[in-house]
Amino acid sequence: NTVYLNTMGFKLTDAMMEEWIRKAGAGTELLFDGFPRTIPQAEALVEAGVGIDHVVEIDVDDEEIVRRLSGRRMHEPSGRVYHVEFNPPKVEGIDDVTGEALTQREDDREETVRRRLDVYHEQTRPLVEFYSAFADREPTLSYECIAGVGALQEIRARVFAALATATTA
Repeated sequence: NTVYLNTMGFKLTDAMMEEWIRKAGAGTELLFDGFPRTIPQAEALVEAGVGIDHVVEIDVDDEEIVRRLSGRRMHEPSGRVYHVEFNPPKVEGIDDVTGEALTQREDDREETVRRRLDVYHEQTRPLVEFYSAFADREPTLSYECIAGVGALQEIRARVFAALATATTA
């Protein structure tokens, strides 16, 4: 029982996922984080017979996402990451260790984050309805939406609680 996904028209990421799933083999438990990202990818998983047991949506308001991402600053040589609000350097814009200037990655600029959110709403957000409807008609699939706000430990606990509840259901 080898899992096979037809990659006709798929992008490189899809082909890589196909190969990874095929290598894992049937019956292997896998955790996908951020895949699938589109309805065609989700449909390909269903058509390939990849059994999906649990879907957990981590819901975060767009403005919170913008605040979290656009506040990141980085010391490029070391990879140290700061945040202007949540983990600020001792001196604004300066690395605590070397005293060198911090930078903001292009991906973290507010305009870029907002463009990425537009793409998310267009291509990925429809998966919420897809999996919610799928769970309504497929008793082996559990779908749960949790709040993605609060301390990291709280969010992690919500994810594990959702998975634990789904496993015992």
